[in-house]
Amino acid sequence: MIAVLGAAHAFPPVTQALREPDGLLAAGGDLSPGRLLAAYRSAVFPWFSPGDPILWWSPSQRMVLQPSQVRVTRSLAKAMRNRRYRITIDTAFEQVMRACAAPRDGQNGTWITDEMVAAYAELHRLGHAHSYEFWQDGRLAGGLYGVAVGRMFYGESMFHRATDASKITFVNMAQHLQRHGFGMVDCQMFTPHLESLGAQLISRDEFIARLETSLGQPQPAGMWQESFRNEPSR
Repeated sequence: MIAVLGAAHAFPPVTQALREPDGLLAAGGDLSPGRLLAAYRSAVFPWFSPGDPILWWSPSQRMVLQPSQVRVTRSLAKAMRNRRYRITIDTAFEQVMRACAAPRDGQNGTWITDEMVAAYAELHRLGHAHSYEFWQDGRLAGGLYGVAVGRMFYGESMFHRATDASKITFVNMAQHLQRHGFGMVDCQMFTPHLESLGAQLISRDEFIARLETSLGQPQPAGMWQESFRNEPSR
């Protein structure tokens, strides 16, 4: 059995999460800013399919990236040097979310519903959710979004419309967060793609210990107004 959430923004202890399916902790509640922020502070995140109740998860292992350990292959480094692009922050948040929600090869649907878009757009308006946007030839060609609490960044999803666009955005995100003292990026679940970029699995207990250190640290002023441009030499 799992907990059914009421009006309060409290979550049950993550040790009560199911082993199968791994990490399922609770159902119900809403996607209000207060509840979402309480979830992230508690090592919990929402993930559910259209038509299902809101489900809350805290898996026994967590995929995380230490920003200083982001992996840049030789081919990716070459692409980053030789392509003309611009990366902005928080200039097209909802566009990025909707691009992440677009159907992908081999997928029947998306968990990024209109309800999720509205909820995270409100978090963005309140200054908690952020997007990194990859622009090429004036076109939004890739990006990612997530939530920042203290100096902890919770990555939610990324997309690309051009080769390596999401990888380049991810690397720039990691470098940006490292410069501003963020110690960890939560990538939630294992994928080979995230592993190839330097993310690794850690236990829930280790994740929570690192999380507690990062949550209490204030974010540097102005960090979300920065942008990056690459202009290859001719």
